Amino acid sequence: MSFFAILIALLLEQARPLAHDNAVHSALRAWTRIVRRNLDAGETVQGWMAWALAAGLPALLSALVYWGLWRFSTVLAFVWLVAVLYVTVGFRQFSHHFTDIRQALETGDERGAREKLAKWLRVEAASLPRTELLRQVIEQAVLAAHRHVFGVLTCFGVFWVLGLGPFGALFYRMVEYLARNWRERADGTPSEAMRSAAQKGWQVVDFIPVRVTALGFAIVGNFEESVATWRGEAARFAPGNDGVLLAATSGALGVRLSQTVDADGPEANDLGGVFDGAARTEPQISHLASAVGLVWRSVVLWMLLLVLLTLARWQV
Repeated sequence: MSFFAILIALLLEQARPLAHDNAVHSALRAWTRIVRRNLDAGETVQGWMAWALAAGLPALLSALVYWGLWRFSTVLAFVWLVAVLYVTVGFRQFSHHFTDIRQALETGDERGAREKLAKWLRVEAASLPRTELLRQVIEQAVLAAHRHVFGVLTCFGVFWVLGLGPFGALFYRMVEYLARNWRERADGTPSEAMRSAAQKGWQVVDFIPVRVTALGFAIVGNFEESVATWRGEAARFAPGNDGVLLAATSGALGVRLSQTVDADGPEANDLGGVFDGAARTEPQISHLASAVGLVWRSVVLWMLLLVLLTLARWQV
């Protein structure tokens, strides 16, 4: 059932993507605002309680609805599963940004590409050099693919095996949203306790999914280089889990995504090897297509694995 639910959800999302201001996402955002405003007492315990309530309650309700429908009708339970996956997983929730930037670059409109990147990331990008612009586009595309597709599917699969239905998919997206949204504002809210809970919770929840995504990229890309870069240079790409994914992607594509070489030259790793980021090429427009290919090959790999798991369950 899970394979067909994911397949239908992905097809529906491609054919009819959700608008950014759709009712479901708006309701979930409103829920997190209610929790933040009413439970932010500034204490560590309250911060974790607020985080667990904001992320866990909607996910738990989705599982309870699934269980209730399953007792009544497997068809209705399947429809509910597809619906939850439809609002939590999908490329079209971010891919239009990447497509617009890529088209602008291919037509030579670098200024327009920088403006679109600034709008996507909500940062200043007018002075970005061409190489750094390409680097940022590739990095943000693979991170978004992980957070909107592969990470969701991994978390969904883990909790599905535990009998919790769509719990994992919604829980993952809620945790990721809180990590982005519960950041310090001009008015000083939310409190440090709530911000810390959101960031630490995200690092814990994403620990396994990001490594599954990185492994998938390694399998469908340059496996040896990807694994070597992942093991030896992850901490030099970005802090936390993002560094793992960016390091694996850099090796899989053979492209320098972050400044991985120190001024003193290549660095030796704990396995005795030497990793030299200069051996990888600087980002080019052609690498945008390579990144897209890497992501779609990973999708195919994911679906094949799901088919095999489904067949194995039918044989049992």
